[in-house]
Amino acid sequence: MRMAALRKSRPMTPRINEIQNAVVLVALIFLCAPTLGSADVDEPQSGEDGGKRKPLFTVIPDYPKVARRDRIEGDVQVCFDVTRDGRTRRIGVRKSTHRVFEKAAIRAVRASTYVPLPSDAVITGIKACRTFRFTLEPVVTETES
Repeated sequence: MRMAALRKSRPMTPRINEIQNAVVLVALIFLCAPTLGSADVDEPQSGEDGGKRKPLFTVIPDYPKVARRDRIEGDVQVCFDVTRDGRTRRIGVRKSTHRVFEKAAIRAVRASTYVPLPSDAVITGIKACRTFRFTLEPVVTETES
């Protein structure tokens, strides 16, 4: 109890202030620049459609906060069906290096769309797979001399 009272009443040293300022700066950088932790998207690997289906709107997954905090990087391969109107369905994870990225990758595929097929096109069983790479980029901070 006495130790806790001493910590609260003791003035902060300049070193602790510098550390706190650096932590605040890093937190602001992560909040203001979400692309520092990015997820790269590989082109979809087409199945039976011969590569004719083109993405109309591709969503880049958000980097999970827990993974960013713990400095975890990894890959997720997600496979899915593309409907005639360009929506994705039957989404599933095929391979993953870490489970923390799976929900973000599934959400990104679910929100992505493809160019709809013309009404006269006869294609069945359109499947695709997409790999998302979650990588962190180092943050460079300047220190005062």
